[in-house]
Amino acid sequence: MTVAKESANGTGRKALAVAGVKKKKKKKKNIAQGISKLETKESTNLRRCSPRIQNIPEEKRPYYGSDSKRKVEVKNEKVSAKKTKVEHHSKQGLPQSRCGVTTSDNGEDKVNGNGNGKAVVTKLTAGSKRTVVAIGDEVDWVNTGTSPVDDKGRSLTARVKEIVRKFNVHYLHFVQEELMRCGTKEKSAHDGNARRSSKRCDLKSVNKDKGAHDADAKRSSMRPDLKALNEMRRKKEILYPEKRFGNLPGVNVGHQFFSRCEMVAIGLHSHWLNGIDYIGKTGKKEYKGYTFPLAVAIVLSGQYEDDVDNSEEIVYTGQGGNDLLGNKRQIEDQKMIRGNLALKNNMEQSIPVRVVRGHKCVTSYSNKLYTYDGLYKVDKYWAAKGAAGYTVYKYRLKRLPGQPVLLTNQVYFSRGQWSKLSSELPGLVCKDICDGQENICIPATNIIDDPPFAPSGFTYTKSITVESGIKIPSSAPGCNCKGKCTNPRTCSCAKLNGSDFPYVSKNGGRLVEAMDVVFECGPNCLCGPECVNRTSQQGLKYKLEVYRTQYKGWAVRSMDYIPSGAPVCEYTGLLRKTKTLDAVSGNDYIFEIDCWQTMNGLGGRERRLRDVSLPSDHADKRDGKISERPDFCIDAGSSGNVARFINHSCEPNLFVQCVLSSHHDVKFARIVLFAADNIPALQELTYDYGYALDSVVGPDGKIKKLACFCGATGCRKRLY
Repeated sequence: MTVAKESANGTGRKALAVAGVKKKKKKKKNIAQGISKLETKESTNLRRCSPRIQNIPEEKRPYYGSDSKRKVEVKNEKVSAKKTKVEHHSKQGLPQSRCGVTTSDNGEDKVNGNGNGKAVVTKLTAGSKRTVVAIGDEVDWVNTGTSPVDDKGRSLTARVKEIVRKFNVHYLHFVQEELMRCGTKEKSAHDGNARRSSKRCDLKSVNKDKGAHDADAKRSSMRPDLKALNEMRRKKEILYPEKRFGNLPGVNVGHQFFSRCEMVAIGLHSHWLNGIDYIGKTGKKEYKGYTFPLAVAIVLSGQYEDDVDNSEEIVYTGQGGNDLLGNKRQIEDQKMIRGNLALKNNMEQSIPVRVVRGHKCVTSYSNKLYTYDGLYKVDKYWAAKGAAGYTVYKYRLKRLPGQPVLLTNQVYFSRGQWSKLSSELPGLVCKDICDGQENICIPATNIIDDPPFAPSGFTYTKSITVESGIKIPSSAPGCNCKGKCTNPRTCSCAKLNGSDFPYVSKNGGRLVEAMDVVFECGPNCLCGPECVNRTSQQGLKYKLEVYRTQYKGWAVRSMDYIPSGAPVCEYTGLLRKTKTLDAVSGNDYIFEIDCWQTMNGLGGRERRLRDVSLPSDHADKRDGKISERPDFCIDAGSSGNVARFINHSCEPNLFVQCVLSSHHDVKFARIVLFAADNIPALQELTYDYGYALDSVVGPDGKIKKLACFCGATGCRKRLY
C-alpha cells in the first residue's frame, strides 16, 4: 500500500543541496548612539545551486561545511566579477549619557556633547534631510538585539548556525590532524631506538634548533578547539569579533552551545576559560561618560565552590584565587581588579550582563552543555570569607523581567534511562516501529489526535531493496588494512577520499565535512566492522522518536545529543528506475540519487569540491555521457525506515551525503543523513528537501504549490 504523507512538508523528490563556500567580509566601524540596530554584513558568496534550489536567494541557502580543501570553480563571469558590497556595521553599545552622535555627509557618526543628559542621533536620509531622534538614558535592554532577521529580512539565527558549523569543521580538521600526528608518532616509536643508535647529532645544531623544535611541539600539542578558534580569527570568521553589551542578534534565550569555544566563535563570551568577559579601559575611547572596565557576559558553571544558583537570582563568585587547572578550590584571596572591578562598575552604572549556565552533559564532546539564559543586572556585591577561608568577592545578580522562560532546567533523557522511560512517554502508540530491526528501539508517540493512532501503511525495512530488472554492480576491490584502517597513505580506500579518511573516530565517528561522495570500506576490505571508515554502516547510534505534530504530520527527534558530522540514519526503501515514476502520482516519498549529476555540476547543481576521485573504470567515465536526470531513485512510499518521517526545514540541522561502500557506482550511491549541527536532545531532525519554487507540475500540467510550515526564522513559506 502506498501512503502519501499528510504533512505539508512531506518528503518529495529530494536532491543534494549542500552549500560550502567562502565568505569575504568588509566592515566599517561606527560609534552608534544608544543600542543601534545590527546591520549585518552582506555576503559575497558565489554559489552554484541544485536546480531545486535555484530560486532560493543565495544568502538564504544552507551552509554545512568549509572550503578548506576545495577549489571552487566559478563559471559565471558576471557573478565572479561582482564587487563586494560593504554595509556599515554599527556597534551595539551603551547609551551615551553625556554626548550625542551626528551622522556627517560621508556617513560617519560624530559624537557631540549636548549637556542635557540625553543623546541626539542625527541620520542622513536619501534626500539629505536630517532626522533627529532623542534617546534618554533608560534603555530597553530586554528588547535590544532580539530581532530574528536583519534589515534585509535574512535570518540571523541561521547566521549563528553557520558560524558554529564553520567552527566545528575547523575543529574536526584539527582533530583529524592530531590523530594523524599521534599515529605517526606511535609508528615511529617502533624503530626509534635504532634511529638514535645509528645517527649522531652535532650538539651545536641541536641547541640551535631547540627553540624552533619547542615551538613546533607547543603548537602541535594545542587543543584542536583552540586551534580552530585561531583559524577562525585568522580568517576573520568570528561573528561578533568586537565585544558588545546586551543581547546578540541571532542568539536567543535558550540557545545551547556544546563548548566554550563555540561561544567564542560567535562572540557571546570571548574567552574559552575565564568566567567574566569584560571591556577594559580602552572602552573609554568609544563610550563617553562611563567608568571602565565593564562586564558584558559571565559563565556560571561550577568552577567556584561559593557560587549559588537559584535560576532567577544568582550569587556569583568573582574571578581569581582558585586552582582552575587542579581541584578548583580557592588557594588565595581575590582582588578587586579586572573582571571583579568590571562587575562592580556594572552595578554602579546599571549595565546588565549576559549570563550563560554550564551543566554536565556526558554525551557532549566537551562533557558540558552551555545555555544562554538572558540578561541579569548586578544588584549587590560584597567581600566575604569563602568556604576555603580566603577572601572572595560575591555578586548578587537578578534576571531582568520580560524575558523568555528559562530552559536550563529542561529534563533530557540520558542513555541509561531509556529502558525505564520508553514505556512512560506521553502519547505512546508504538513501542518500536522497526520491530527490533535496528540497534535501538524507535517509539512513536501521538498526543495530537483523539483517538491517537500509530504510523501505518508501510513496511519497515532497515536496508535497501532492489526492484526486479535492476542489476547492482559487483563489489569493488578492498584495502589490505588489518583490524582498523589507520594510515591514509597506505589505505586504498583513503586514497579515493583524497588520501585522507573522511571520518574521525571521535564520538563514535564523525564526518569531517560534506563531500561529493564518501568512499567507505566494503566487503572486500580486510579491516573489521569497527573501522572508522565504516562509520555509516554501523546502524543507529542515537535514540530516535517518531512523533505526531500539529501541522506537519509525523516528525522525528532524538532523545540524545547528536554531535555535528555524526551519521543519523540512511534513507532506505525500494531502489527503482526514475523513469518508471512518470505515471505515478501521490507518492511523496521519492528520493532521487543525483550524486553523479551533483559531482559534475549539471543543471546548475551545487558541487562539494573535495579531493575525491572515481576509479578509472567507472562506467560513466567510460561512456562520457551524463544525463541531467538521475537514472535511479529510492521509493520509501510502501517500505522504508525512520528517515521517511524526517521533515523539511528551510534552516535544517541535517544534510544529505552520498556514500559508496560495497561498490563504486555513484548511480547507486547510498543516501545517508548526517548532523549539520550539534543537535540538542528533543530537537526535531530536519533536512532541506531542495525544491525550487514552481518546479512541481501536476498531472493536469499545472504548477503545484505547497505551503511550508517548518517554522524557521528564514522560512521560504513554500516547499515548492
